[in-house]
Amino acid sequence: MRTVQQLMDMSGRTVLITGATGNLGQHMVETIAELNGNLILVDRPDSNYSILLEKLKIYKCNIECIECDLESDNHRTEMVHKINNLNLPVNVLINNAAFGGTTDLQGWVAPLEGQTIKTWRRAMEVNLTAAFDLSKSLLPKLKKNRNGSIINISSIYGSSSPVHSMYEGTKMGNPAAYSVSKGGVIQLTRWLATTSAPDVRVNTVSPGGVFRNQPEQFVSKYEERTPLGRMATEEDFKGIIAYLASDLSKYVTGQNINIDGGWSAW
Repeated sequence: MRTVQQLMDMSGRTVLITGATGNLGQHMVETIAELNGNLILVDRPDSNYSILLEKLKIYKCNIECIECDLESDNHRTEMVHKINNLNLPVNVLINNAAFGGTTDLQGWVAPLEGQTIKTWRRAMEVNLTAAFDLSKSLLPKLKKNRNGSIINISSIYGSSSPVHSMYEGTKMGNPAAYSVSKGGVIQLTRWLATTSAPDVRVNTVSPGGVFRNQPEQFVSKYEERTPLGRMATEEDFKGIIAYLASDLSKYVTGQNINIDGGWSAW
């Protein structure tokens, strides 16, 4: 019988994390490094890995950085070829990268009539199609040791509709493409979990709102609706990543786990 510490030890395993240099991605990377895991860091071309790599110097882990525009199926194919050519193992895949748009992106934060097919397709490509493509392409590697894990990152808005009144008086919003693509991630997880078992476990993490200096009126409304009375911090997700990546969750698959301070409990 292994101890909890032994179950969470990632020594000898390699974890591929997309969106690795982003806010959540960096904390996921540090979590795996703390658990002694090796890393394949994936992010868009021209991403700045230097700060993250500096932080990782204190850990004894192998690190490979691969630039990839997940919006391009050719880039995704090239990335998988590179992983195969370098003979890199992949024991865990974390589909973390997301197309979240910006307030000034045309056809994104707008009334339904103003949301464009172009931005819809971009969100679907990164948030859903890329997760499917990488899961499919890397499945042989994930299956190799019969203890693989895929962790898909969705959102509370993948299973609940946004409360539009919280965005009033701000430039913020929640377009249909974001919610629908994230809902697709949850269903993709269920489908993959039943088809890749027993060799690979597949689960979803659905974050609630993360505090990033949003307008005060939005933060106030969000916190009023959240039982724990605050928005999330990036640190709040380290535990669930450690759980799902390691053997702590060896009998868990097909689940969508909300990390939202109770927001979805109402």
